[in-house]
Amino acid sequence: MSYQNNNQKSETKDVTLSMQADRPLLIAVVFLVVIGLMSIFSASAPKCIEMGVNPARFFIQQLAFVIAGFFAMRYLSNFDYKRLMTYTLPFAFVVIIMLILVKVAGVSVNGAQRWLNIGPLNMQPSEFAKPAVVMLLSAVFYRNANLIDQNKFIFAYLPILLMLAFIYMQPNLSMLILLLLTSVSIFVCAGGEWKYILWGGCAFVPILLLKGLRGYQSSRLVTWLHPEADPLGAGYNVLQSLIAFASGGLFGVGYGSSKQKLAWLPEAHTDFIYAVIGEELGFIGCLFIIVLFWTILQRGFNIAIKCQDMYGKLMALGLTFSICFQGFLNMWVASSFTPATGVPMPFISYGGSSVFVSLCMVGILLNISKDNVKSMRNYTNVRNI
Repeated sequence: MSYQNNNQKSETKDVTLSMQADRPLLIAVVFLVVIGLMSIFSASAPKCIEMGVNPARFFIQQLAFVIAGFFAMRYLSNFDYKRLMTYTLPFAFVVIIMLILVKVAGVSVNGAQRWLNIGPLNMQPSEFAKPAVVMLLSAVFYRNANLIDQNKFIFAYLPILLMLAFIYMQPNLSMLILLLLTSVSIFVCAGGEWKYILWGGCAFVPILLLKGLRGYQSSRLVTWLHPEADPLGAGYNVLQSLIAFASGGLFGVGYGSSKQKLAWLPEAHTDFIYAVIGEELGFIGCLFIIVLFWTILQRGFNIAIKCQDMYGKLMALGLTFSICFQGFLNMWVASSFTPATGVPMPFISYGGSSVFVSLCMVGILLNISKDNVKSMRNYTNVRNI
């Protein structure tokens, strides 16, 4: 009788533990989202006042997507990630259709046609391409990393090539590069041969530099090296961003007290929100953001390493790489370590599609971490029998 009671207690404990997600990952994400909402309100309020609208307009809009994103994250954290394989192709086709609609009836902002208005919603379909690419490649590489395969071409490469083509036409070169690097990371993790990557790089980079870059994109490379050569033109954004960092110093000028956001720093609530954080919260605030993204990177890779299923391992690695590389890329741009791109910072920059998709990706990571805990407990129970 005592033996049965002990078994029942053990099973109850196992069920409880199997429902626990990776808490450090979740805590880091919550901190980033809260910091993002605070930063969006601070950075966008002057612009809203200038537009004659509610100073909290962008904050409220972002908050709505954050709430929806947390509900989606909760749902996906309890949804068996292995079942996602069934929805991979349908989801990819939905993304392709949205990208086609962007090309046909999309909204243009600053010369880029990347947004799609669906009723009251303003969506950026290219954001949904990030999880779609990870799901497609994880589904075809989890058995083997054979690159030359007709089935892989039909079920993965072709949809991905269509996505990349439409994203390039928007144009959105930064998202294109992010998707390509994410694809490479999944291929390498699956055991792919480096020779294919080297051949692809040798072929892609020259074509991109010679034929693939538009005029303004080529000028960004020159501006990155010498922003002071055109301080009121191409180098303006970068120089104003660096001024914001310099003004912040070690501890910052205080929350809400940024001067650069008032009239000098363009896109203060989107592409260059990290510069506003640097000015208001200083080096300490910037370092805290870096630590949070590093925590996500470490926990995500740890989830991938512990996962016993190759499909889950590839999913975890691809999702983690996509989130963290995009975050660090935004920091590098704002700090002038890389040429300017239009990529937002996940969880922090203003953008409903970005924060919603990022939270969905975290939900999948949390589900994989739950499965890892359950597998470890089952393995322990087998050894104890």
